[in-house]
Amino acid sequence: MSETTTETRPQEPDFSVITAEELLVYRDAENRFRASSAARAILGDPDPGAAIDWREIALPGRALPVRVYRPAPAGDDETSARTDLPLVVHVHGGSFVGTAVQCDWTNSHLAARLPALVVSVEHRLLAPGSPLANAADDGWDVLQHVVRHAAQWGVDPARVAVFGESCGALISALTALRAREAGLELTAQVLVNPAVDVTETMFDYPSMAEYAYSPTRALPQLRLFQQLAVPLGADARALSPLHADDLSDLAPALVVVPTQDAVADHGRRYVQRLSQAGTSVRLSEYPGAKHAFLTLPGLEPQAEAAQAEILAFLHAALAK
Repeated sequence: MSETTTETRPQEPDFSVITAEELLVYRDAENRFRASSAARAILGDPDPGAAIDWREIALPGRALPVRVYRPAPAGDDETSARTDLPLVVHVHGGSFVGTAVQCDWTNSHLAARLPALVVSVEHRLLAPGSPLANAADDGWDVLQHVVRHAAQWGVDPARVAVFGESCGALISALTALRAREAGLELTAQVLVNPAVDVTETMFDYPSMAEYAYSPTRALPQLRLFQQLAVPLGADARALSPLHADDLSDLAPALVVVPTQDAVADHGRRYVQRLSQAGTSVRLSEYPGAKHAFLTLPGLEPQAEAAQAEILAFLHAALAK
């Protein structure tokens, strides 16, 4: 994976009529922009206290890129050589578009300041023939792989968190559920503007009606997301944490909700269900903030406050 320096952002297409071929062309162009230096003005600059590299993980039947953030050594600092760093497995947002690079700002800050090893999953993007189940498997398989090889990665397998935004938060929530079923104990989960319902009730929330077309044209994107995520015949409930039968005994959660967001009520309702199940959860709302605000510090003034809150939450949870 390489980062370019002279990209311009493509015009957003009409997602209500986009063809499969047009989607792939748009996705490639948009992801090149997000990985370019030109995008730093809106996506933010990485923390210089973190070293960032791409690695490839061999998983069953495939090799998957991950973007790895590690505390950078400073002088005699031996942090980067430590073998007991907490682990944060991150999943970027976007669903049918997106790349781990777009989250360099927050992930590098977490790596440098917790300090921690942050592994961001460059999961298979949603497309015809590549449903949400594939992306969910990528998130889960990366978590299992790194924990299983904790010594090689230099992490403490007893201090592990999952973290994601939007569709990445959905994948992270599904990962937390799978971890509980597998007996893999997570320390924390951070879900930012989570979309946690891809069933037929996905759009039956007041926030969907209020923010369907303002401040962005969210509804056509979300309809395409649902269409790609759950092909005909697939079990949407199995991919919707909001409809899980049992939400007890999950890792303590911080759910971050920007209020001007079509899926804001997904996050609020998930907090209610987690709380009712006895799982420790905190809802943090950011009035006036928009979807994906955490990844847009150059545009969204509340991104820094949200990043600081996530850092504090994880610092407390992952402390020895």
